[in-house]
Amino acid sequence: MTQPEVLKPLKTWSHLAGRRRKPSEYEIVSTNLHFSTDNPDAPFELDPNFGLAQWYKTHRNASPLKHADWNAFRDPEEVVYRTYNIVQDGQETYVQGLLNQFSERGNDRMLEPAWAAALARLYTPARYLFHALQMGSAYLTQIAPASTISNCAAYQTADALRWLTHTAYRTKELSLTFPELGFGSNERGLWESHPAWQGWRELVERALVAWDWGESFVAMNLVVRPAVEEAVLRALGQAARHNGDTLLGMLSDTQLVDAERHRRWTTALVKMALAVEGNAAVVTGWVEKWAPLADKAIDVYLATLPDSPGAAANAKAAVRAHRAAMGLPAGL
Repeated sequence: MTQPEVLKPLKTWSHLAGRRRKPSEYEIVSTNLHFSTDNPDAPFELDPNFGLAQWYKTHRNASPLKHADWNAFRDPEEVVYRTYNIVQDGQETYVQGLLNQFSERGNDRMLEPAWAAALARLYTPARYLFHALQMGSAYLTQIAPASTISNCAAYQTADALRWLTHTAYRTKELSLTFPELGFGSNERGLWESHPAWQGWRELVERALVAWDWGESFVAMNLVVRPAVEEAVLRALGQAARHNGDTLLGMLSDTQLVDAERHRRWTTALVKMALAVEGNAAVVTGWVEKWAPLADKAIDVYLATLPDSPGAAANAKAAVRAHRAAMGLPAGL
């Protein structure tokens, strides 16, 4: 009688067993975590026709952005929750040190009234914009076709919340020195009606209802976020330094550090997608759809920024250079 073969227990997760080395922490805690991708016809192993299953089948599984194995994507920096918290704990310690040191030296009392008024118009309402970035990344976290993509989007979501909290903190500080300028009370009205913000409002409100996961990723990470980073972070930070507001310039620098990390994983995912025939046309079409709205937002916002000649042209050129570095057509 033939004895049944005794199977040896795996020393690692089955999807990592083919590698000839011990899996890294990143591989163990980041890869193949989405159970909803196991059965494309019934994403949640329930009735394939209930609302949420239909949503994922339509906006994720049927996306025109295709790849045979999205789970092959890897964050180039292999960030995990543990290391993210270590890095950003250091970042937040630095930011808190900046806020404390500038507060102790009476920074806000040294600001020119005209610049303080510009901050009330062009800086503190940005918390609404940063919240939109947060929501866009949170949607991608939920609907991305691979957990390694979702993880990157989740850390990006957290960074947008940090940017929002930095802005809210400065809003309160500025309200104590300039109570007559409406800090902390006028931002919603400015976001909803001031001309400088209406380009951003249209851009992000439309991008937040781009339900297809691929279009959402392209709209937010290839168009919206780079435009915000170049105009509302970099250009505003440079104008702040010109107007004696070193604190805002340094806060913007810390946020741009986050933005560079977001750009690195975005670039890796775009290059992976472009290696598949047909995806270049899909991505290019989406960029062409969304880029004019971003250009308009940059132009209108930076037209009102003091001491910033050529800022809009520089911001748009930087955004296009970023996309070209991913392998998209130059000038797109």
